[in-house]
Amino acid sequence: MKSDPKECLYCQNNDTLHSLMIEIAQLSVSRVFLFKEQTYRGRCLVAYKDHVNDLFELSDEDRNAFMADVARVTRAMDKAFHPEKINYGAYSDKLSHLHFHLAPKYVDGPDYGSTFQMNPGKVYLSEEEYQQLIDAVKAHL
Repeated sequence: MKSDPKECLYCQNNDTLHSLMIEIAQLSVSRVFLFKEQTYRGRCLVAYKDHVNDLFELSDEDRNAFMADVARVTRAMDKAFHPEKINYGAYSDKLSHLHFHLAPKYVDGPDYGSTFQMNPGKVYLSEEEYQQLIDAVKAHL
């Protein structure tokens, strides 16, 4: 299913987007967000800068630049939060704007050894706590 950029929350930069995540930075070909639902402490999302439906649609150069951005963010997350593993999710069934969910997993944390939940709706933070997470990631980008 290909989505229309006019209906895409990433392209429209709309209230729905801002209710789900906080923009951290713009990288070479992507935008980085902190997911507001923080069941997986430090969870971020990297979205491609333009409306592209799937990874295979990118040129080799753009794909490599996007994956370099994803790797850059996961390195920063690893240094900031020291998870046991970072899970990657690129589903896009209903919203086919190229993006990767990056969910840190901790040995004694939720769903360790299993798939992370898309939006468990359990853990929300104060503005100050969000800012601390954002600052931690930005310090290592």
